[in-house]
Amino acid sequence: MKSKHTFRLSPEIARQLAELAIRRRASQAEIVEAALASFMSPDGSERMEAALSRRIDRLVRQLEQVDQSVEIGNEALALFVRFWLTATPALPDGAGAAAQASGKERYDGFIRALTRRIESSERLGR
Repeated sequence: MKSKHTFRLSPEIARQLAELAIRRRASQAEIVEAALASFMSPDGSERMEAALSRRIDRLVRQLEQVDQSVEIGNEALALFVRFWLTATPALPDGAGAAAQASGKERYDGFIRALTRRIESSERLGR
């Protein structure tokens, strides 16, 4: 048999308890009993800590994968730039302005193509 207890709640907590009881279709006594059991449970904090620990471990693994992907991308870009600088001869003195205009046009085209790929979710590396 359950024992009867009388206690006072602030109006805000009483309102929240009543709303929760309606939403859960449970009595206020059942909700208070479950809350007290959870509060007094010796392993409640341990369960919470274990859940948080698992979540943090998962986030760390994901971050390590992202870090590795970024490192691979950086190395690929550095290798490409070194190859391109080695393989591409310098421009003659009089061709600078024409090359700059052509480079701007090609760069704008690159940005448009990049924007399309990002918006369409297509990836070359996958």
